[in-house]
Order: sequence, then C-alpha cells, then structure tokens
Amino acid sequence: MRRIRALTPIVVFPIVVFVAASALAQARSGIDYADDEIRKLQASDAENPGMLWVDRGAALFGKHCSSCHAPGSMKGVAARYPQVVDGRVVNLEAKLRHNGPGFAYESQELLSLAAYVAHESRGMPFAQRITPEQAARGRLEYHRRRGQMNLSCAHCHEANPGKKLGSETLSQGQPNGYPAYRLEWQTLGSLHRRLRACMYGLHAELPDYGSDLLLDLELFLAVRAAGLPVETPAVRR
Repeated sequence: MRRIRALTPIVVFPIVVFVAASALAQARSGIDYADDEIRKLQASDAENPGMLWVDRGAALFGKHCSSCHAPGSMKGVAARYPQVVDGRVVNLEAKLRHNGPGFAYESQELLSLAAYVAHESRGMPFAQRITPEQAARGRLEYHRRRGQMNLSCAHCHEANPGKKLGSETLSQGQPNGYPAYRLEWQTLGSLHRRLRACMYGLHAELPDYGSDLLLDLELFLAVRAAGLPVETPAVRR
C-alpha cells in the first residue's frame, strides 16, 4: 500500500455534534465508485457470484432456522443491525451465531447464512437506532492512526474518496454491501475481513474476528451509512 500525499488534517468534533461531525457531505455506496464491469456483475443475480452464498444460506436457513422463523420473516432484519444490547455491540453475524448453530466467524456456513438474511433486506435503507454515545468508541477507532503507515480510516475514506490509490479508486468505505464478493479474494467475505485487510495494509496489529474493536468500528460505520440501501451481496474489486 502506498502512502497518500497531501492528506487533509482530521478535525475532532465534540461528541454532542456527532451526527453532523462526519466530513462526508453525502453518504455514497462503494458501487458508485466502481467501474462498469463491477456494476454489471452486482446488478445481475444470474452473474453476481455472491448469489451462490445466498442460495447456500437459504438452504441452511431452511435446515436450522425455519422451525422458528417463517419464510419472508427476515425482511428488514439486516437493515437494523448492528445494535447495542445491554451495553454490547451485536452485529448480524453475532445474532445468527447466538440464535443458530454457532458457526465460526468467517466460515462458509456463517457467511452464507448472513448473506441470505442480508439479501432479504436488499434495497432497504440502513435504519439502526444508534446514539452518539453508543458509537463514540467506534468513532475514536475510526480516527485513530494505526500501524507503520500511521494512517487512520478517515485519511482514505473521508479525506480522499474518489481519488486514486495505485490503480484503485478510494471509496467512502461504506458497509452496506457486506457480506460482499471481492474479486481480489475470489470469494465472499465479511465486513470484519475487509476491516482487517485495511489494517494489514497499514502494517497494524490485526484484531480477532468478532472483537470489540471491530464491532465498535462496525457500529460507527453503520452511523455513516444511515439511509444507504442494503446491497448484499455486493461485488467489489
């Protein structure tokens, strides 16, 4: 990963103006920054490779969840996660693990089940009820400099969206398409995998899947993505 020059300084705002503090004038999905090839793959259910996981997830849902949940009952669920429950951040994967067979993080089974449930909310806007206080830890982590590169998430995704980093166009880093199929992975992956990949690029210590740090970041990202439609399974470069 190459260092980005002439970065805009990060201004830290008080928590009381948290919602207005984002440097983003308008939330934009990653698909807005994608080329025509990626857009076409995502738009076509027949060509979108992520639909393989959705289909597998539907079968797993029928096997493990249908005794309690009727067909169609998952519509809108993913648009309400992550949430804060008893002071702890609970994302969609954690909810599925708690209520289901307890598949491991980043396992094909959990990715498939999460993709199916999220796909049931495709097109619905992110509508989590998250207070500034609940997302404060994630906001701090988002602006924290990390690793040998000494960069934060905000350096790329708030100061430089739309600019080039090598051959790639930086996006706002929105979470509304995950689990997503990334061509560089040649498979479906979770938002936590993407966050860890960013940290790896910064030569920073990698937190565990499902860790408090990643969950806090996910909660803050949901605030930034408020109103964006669920796109799972998104396709990204």
